[in-house]
Amino acid sequence: MQANAAARARFFNSDRFGQFDHPAVRQPAQRRRALVRGSLAALGAGLGIAFAGAAFAQQPAQQAPQQASSGIKVETLLKTTKSWDGTPYKGYPSGSPQLSVLKIEIPAHSVLPWHTHPMPNAGYVVSGEITVEKKDGEKQTVKAGQVLPETVGSVHRGVTGDSPVTLIVFYAGTEGMPLSQHP
Repeated sequence: MQANAAARARFFNSDRFGQFDHPAVRQPAQRRRALVRGSLAALGAGLGIAFAGAAFAQQPAQQAPQQASSGIKVETLLKTTKSWDGTPYKGYPSGSPQLSVLKIEIPAHSVLPWHTHPMPNAGYVVSGEITVEKKDGEKQTVKAGQVLPETVGSVHRGVTGDSPVTLIVFYAGTEGMPLSQHP
């Protein structure tokens, strides 16, 4: 700390300021240096965000996980334009966007009630295995580490087997919109 104070004193008393070692001369220089330091910090942060964004950008789903020189691994778990049953997503709800992320724990041997979702969403299976079925009998089983792009407006339910299931579900809706509806 004292070394920094001594360095500042040498700087401000140096020939850089000539005979004008006066606060009116020092303060603008200090402000310029602070502005430059702040600008460099903002630039560094911006570049860091840009590089992080590039590192986490979605890669095609068929690619293997990538590893940057910093040790960061990126693996696209899901990139789709349609739900698990092949129905294309038509668009996002209009209005002010609201993202919701839920952790859902479902006991073994559970049958969830029939329901629909009014917005696109996807569920990541943290543990266990769940089968999603539609009323017409179409089914999809999803295991730990897999992602299910859910249907929008289509009646379906989840059924668990011998193990409990933990899901992380991401919903892309609007403010006030229910995450699910029961017909």
